[in-house]
Amino acid sequence: MKCNSAQQQGRNCSAGLRRQVLRGSFGQRFLPQVPVLQWAGHLSQEEYLRLRRYPGAHGWGGVDFHTLQSTLSLLNSSANRMMLDDWDHRANGSSCIRCAVVGNGGILRGSKKGQEIDQHDYIFRTNGAVIKGFEEDVGSRTSLYTFSTNTLRNSLRSYASAGYHGPPISEETRYVFLPDHDRDYILLRAAATNSPIDRGPERSKSPPTYFGEHVTAQKFKMYHPDFIRYLRNRFLRAPALKTRYRDLYRPSTGAVMLLAALHTCDQVSAYGFMTPDFAKYSDHYYDRKFHSVGFYINHDLRMEMSLWQQLHKEGLIQLYMRQ
Repeated sequence: MKCNSAQQQGRNCSAGLRRQVLRGSFGQRFLPQVPVLQWAGHLSQEEYLRLRRYPGAHGWGGVDFHTLQSTLSLLNSSANRMMLDDWDHRANGSSCIRCAVVGNGGILRGSKKGQEIDQHDYIFRTNGAVIKGFEEDVGSRTSLYTFSTNTLRNSLRSYASAGYHGPPISEETRYVFLPDHDRDYILLRAAATNSPIDRGPERSKSPPTYFGEHVTAQKFKMYHPDFIRYLRNRFLRAPALKTRYRDLYRPSTGAVMLLAALHTCDQVSAYGFMTPDFAKYSDHYYDRKFHSVGFYINHDLRMEMSLWQQLHKEGLIQLYMRQ
């Protein structure tokens, strides 16, 4: 497995995933040429004609060219092109990047894994990541926060009472959009230019404040739709794709985040993801009352759980499981 930026190609981690994956059953699933992130250099009329054939997170269908151009033109720096854009400043002589990918599963409640999580080089989180009050179990740092505009809004609505009031904000934190609609491009453009949201469900008279008052374009990244489609087709090709709901289905936001880490880090530890004993735990670690995991047609959580088990068995990730 190769990685998707000059920065990562230049690393030589002897214990890294790029060496391990070639020795196992996942070797032929990986396509090193698929970009993880999209940025200004990806947009052209030819690419637009190709990608507008695919709906939702899998392409640019339903997004007009002007919206794409005005948004992707802002993603024009190395910080936007690379997932781990500041590694040169963090490395301290190390050639291996250790990443913790933290889901929101109830298995983390009472785990006391917070300190272990925070000792990784990068910490990935997603959606309704409630940190305050749960640091002992989930850690306190956030390096990369993955979300879509829809999941962000749903999290604000559903988990406010649990303490979720928006994405983590820190000097370290970068924000990785999973574009599932034109509203994601519109929100990114407004946030990066400190401008009101000019149309759509989030239309506003003032700039969005989800990411702090002084956020700059260098803080934002956006998954490439080719990457999402590749994950769907090669890792999570669910039965739903053979039904009338095929256009609704995509890998969950947490699955995209974990598989992105697998493609950009050298060592990956996963916490708070579904394990075969998931029925023992509430849906989220911050639930005040027990809520069983919900299953919907837009994601195949059981298939994702099986994939995590396979990756763990082959040593490509270290998956946290209760003993």
